[in-house]
Amino acid sequence: MTNKYHSVKPILDPEKPKVFIETYGCQMNVNDSEVVLSILQGCGYSLCEKLEEADLIFINTCSIRDNAEQRIWGRLDLFRQMKKKKRGLVVGILGCMAERLKEELLEHEGVDIVAGPDSYRELPKLLASLSGDNKQINVILSQEETYADISPVRMDNNGVSAFISIMRGCNNMCAYCVVPYVRGGERSREPESILHEAEELFQAGYKEITLLGQNVDSYHWIDAENPTKTVNFAQLLEMVALISPHLRVRFSTSHPKDMANSVLYTMAMYPNICNHIHLPVQSGSNNMLLKMNRKYTRESYLERVAKIREILPDCTISSDIIAGFCGETEDDHKETLSIMREVGYYLSFMFQYSERPNTKAARHFKDDVAPEVKTRRLNEIIALQNELSLLSNQADLGKEFEVLVEGTSKRSKEELFGRTSQNKVCVFPAGEHKVGDYVKVKVVSCTSATLKAIEIK
Repeated sequence: MTNKYHSVKPILDPEKPKVFIETYGCQMNVNDSEVVLSILQGCGYSLCEKLEEADLIFINTCSIRDNAEQRIWGRLDLFRQMKKKKRGLVVGILGCMAERLKEELLEHEGVDIVAGPDSYRELPKLLASLSGDNKQINVILSQEETYADISPVRMDNNGVSAFISIMRGCNNMCAYCVVPYVRGGERSREPESILHEAEELFQAGYKEITLLGQNVDSYHWIDAENPTKTVNFAQLLEMVALISPHLRVRFSTSHPKDMANSVLYTMAMYPNICNHIHLPVQSGSNNMLLKMNRKYTRESYLERVAKIREILPDCTISSDIIAGFCGETEDDHKETLSIMREVGYYLSFMFQYSERPNTKAARHFKDDVAPEVKTRRLNEIIALQNELSLLSNQADLGKEFEVLVEGTSKRSKEELFGRTSQNKVCVFPAGEHKVGDYVKVKVVSCTSATLKAIEIK
């Protein structure tokens, strides 16, 4: 492995050329930006926190929804103006949007470099090759790249929790989703490199890691030299949990068609594997699920939920939900509302359907739900989720939890906040505690978003 744990955090050196990295989108993009920083520090750059100080600006982009891309175009107009004022300023576009819109981005006056998700090792060469109007691009998708030998440099401020990418790409081809086109096919990272990175983080003082993949349950590593030697996700989860009982382990995202009982039993065996599962449903209607190519039914999804409740009775479940997918009727929408009530999600990420070019949905289905109908349905989903979140939190009144402190409350310096094993945000009086401490608390009140607690002495 290339990096030792002391380089987990950024090197801030005013004598070195400065890079500013702006990240949009999912947790995977956050982790990718940390890989990029590791590579750039290796070739002499230092991170800066102020945009105005930068000699090099990289924007790590997201293409999941159109509004995410529109924000990037707006930022590029700003950077074009900055380049006119600061001679030698270099601007690069990374990530999913770089892969999807390579030619258009390269034509923009504000852009010097375009690099896709599998091209980050080439960034030093691309930078070195820049001259005059000679822009640089590398957007070739790989079947092997996992960045397994690169220890990401963590850009977070709390020093408590970190992401570890265990796989890249996706094979699921959901009709609405652009990810397989911009991140390529699925490949699993060698387990020893994952364990090394987790141990590195623990040695550096981190108390919680989240294992990341577009679909972690399909993690499957095969030893190239000995094909009989394999590791699945349940086995990997156990390996990471065994690093230390004081290291919390989370994971995301799970696919309902792939989550095996072995994962649930592994979670039940180890108290340091957190009791929370993100299990995107997208729709409660079988008609929509089939059209979305989700490869499960409402009934099989609810069977998975029932098994989670059986094996992990204290486990919370969160979800992703799309309002207004192609051809969605009022009955389909009501099915989504009903499955939300049946599962009782404590949290959901909810969106209107946004057509993405070249996906199966864009090629074969008409985006025929009126914008005002999408908005109304989304608002109904949000209103219901707020009710469910409050009910879920009210059920915790009087219960005791161990909370990992992540920071100071925004409302009061006299209070700290952290998360329970169930991923719920909890606020409580600071006392003598600090960021990174485990604190036992009792819930005394709540809102739909937050648990309020007191310390158990």
